[in-house]
Amino acid sequence: MIRPPAVAGQFYPGNKSALSEMLQLLIPASEIHQRLIGLMSPHAGYIYSGSVAGRTFSNVFIPEEVIILGPNHHGQGHQAAVYGHGSWQTPLGEIAIAEKLAKAVLDSCDYLSEDTLAHRFEHSLEVQVPFLQILSSTVRILPICIGRLPLEALLSIGDCLAEVIADRPCKPLIVASTDMTHYEPGDIAHQKDFAALEYVKKINPVGLHKTVTEKHISMCGVMPVVVMLQAALKLGATMAELVDYKNSGEVTGDQSEVVGYAGVRVY
Repeated sequence: MIRPPAVAGQFYPGNKSALSEMLQLLIPASEIHQRLIGLMSPHAGYIYSGSVAGRTFSNVFIPEEVIILGPNHHGQGHQAAVYGHGSWQTPLGEIAIAEKLAKAVLDSCDYLSEDTLAHRFEHSLEVQVPFLQILSSTVRILPICIGRLPLEALLSIGDCLAEVIADRPCKPLIVASTDMTHYEPGDIAHQKDFAALEYVKKINPVGLHKTVTEKHISMCGVMPVVVMLQAALKLGATMAELVDYKNSGEVTGDQSEVVGYAGVRVY
């Protein structure tokens, strides 16, 4: 099964040459390629968040397999949906699903289920894919769409991913897709977002979940980030760095109602 792009021509250029040119501008050139356990990248239209995503992906070593975790904005399908077979298509071409990795993950975690419906129209995972394609022509992906699950389920999924990753000779990278505060004034968004980012930088999934819940921070991908941080902890992560933070008002010129975007790398 080939999943066609759902938001090409909307969130990013639908033409191969235009998309390639845009990505070359968004991703700073680097001769250093660092191995990470995970990263957090935004998923808005490239004109708004692409520079943050590009800086986050720059100088990152892209292994053979990448697990992409994204929120389920549409509410369709399974609440922890694994896209386990076939390939995804973008204007840059097809990218294969890491099918053996998918099977290992599904076998290890009861909360996960193979399901394509959750992925059909979801943009949060799709917009990460061209960044991976431009950086590696051979990478395979494992997209996992996360809906509204209790904290204990998120931590369990993170533990399961860590166990599977630890057993693989070439350790997959985990990409967690999220935007930050939605549609609040820029100064308030900054205050809320940095309260959440403190826990991301501390690699503290429980603290992040509690802070986002108690402070009513509209961080749409908090659940995928909690999963990524839990897996990173189990895999021995010791440091996380904030690469960049911006908001949509820096593009529109209007700070009265913005969306925040942050990029984080976890070592």
